[in-house]
Amino acid sequence: MRRREFIAGLGGAAVWPLAAGAQQDERVRRVGVLMGATEEATQSFVAAFEQGLHGYGWMKGRNARIDYRWSEGHTDRIRANVAELLSLKPDVVLINGARALAAMQDATRTVPLLFVGTVDPVAQGFVASWARPGGNTTGFTLFEFSVLSKMLETLKQIAPNITRLAVIFHSDNPESIISLRLLETAAPSFAVKPIPAPVRDRAEIERAIETLALEPDTGLLLPPDIFTAIHRELIVALAARHRVPAVYSGRGSVAVGGLVSYGVDGIDIYRRAAGYIDRILRGEKPADLPVQAPTKFELVINLKTAKTLGLDVPLSLQQLADEVIE
Repeated sequence: MRRREFIAGLGGAAVWPLAAGAQQDERVRRVGVLMGATEEATQSFVAAFEQGLHGYGWMKGRNARIDYRWSEGHTDRIRANVAELLSLKPDVVLINGARALAAMQDATRTVPLLFVGTVDPVAQGFVASWARPGGNTTGFTLFEFSVLSKMLETLKQIAPNITRLAVIFHSDNPESIISLRLLETAAPSFAVKPIPAPVRDRAEIERAIETLALEPDTGLLLPPDIFTAIHRELIVALAARHRVPAVYSGRGSVAVGGLVSYGVDGIDIYRRAAGYIDRILRGEKPADLPVQAPTKFELVINLKTAKTLGLDVPLSLQQLADEVIE
């Protein structure tokens, strides 16, 4: 058993005894969930979240009702979903995505809000500080700045000839802009030049990768971004067609044929978020609950894709991986 698995097991064991003794009053609590991505892309996160709530004694149809809305990356849909969820008078709302969180904060400063997957919430003005968020918002970041360096390091281990690094992200995503700036700081240490590639739709994704692939020794890096996550299959297919090695921030892209991913374990984050939802439903205030950083990371490698691209994955890297797809 790996050390990380052992620690995770200890964490799980610590939670379930609390759940066994949990006692709720008879009032059904209402939990709103606003997802920036698609329902299909978030199925595993939803399952982990509901499992976490159940562990704390909150059961759908008995003492809890969960209202989901998926915005699929569309700003107009986000606004409509915000209005719908707030009309249901939720006791707390779980939110994925910076644009969704901004819209929800604009709409309410009283309903407790819990974000999952926000980069640098202090810099973006969502909370006052990590330790004391203030207001009606707290949450869990789905990204750590050192992850960018680790993503780049991992790609260079597999494709050491890379000298240009195309960074694909939605042009309206402020979090990706933050990631790009941090990557520009880290890139010289790996002898690569970052090439920003902002996109807005499928056609722009296709043009960007086709153009970037014309230059030799080019790789792709996909920082956390709901838009590119929604279009992961297109990006993976284009990377394969143009024989461009790419590193992603989530395992979902590698599962559909991407080369490698390194990032935060999203399922773990959603399970942990259930604990904060439980505390809020029991009367604690978001202002008093510190923003939580990720604690569990995962490396996933697709050896089949590496072979197709003519790349050798070092055995030492394979041994470090949480999953190797053959």
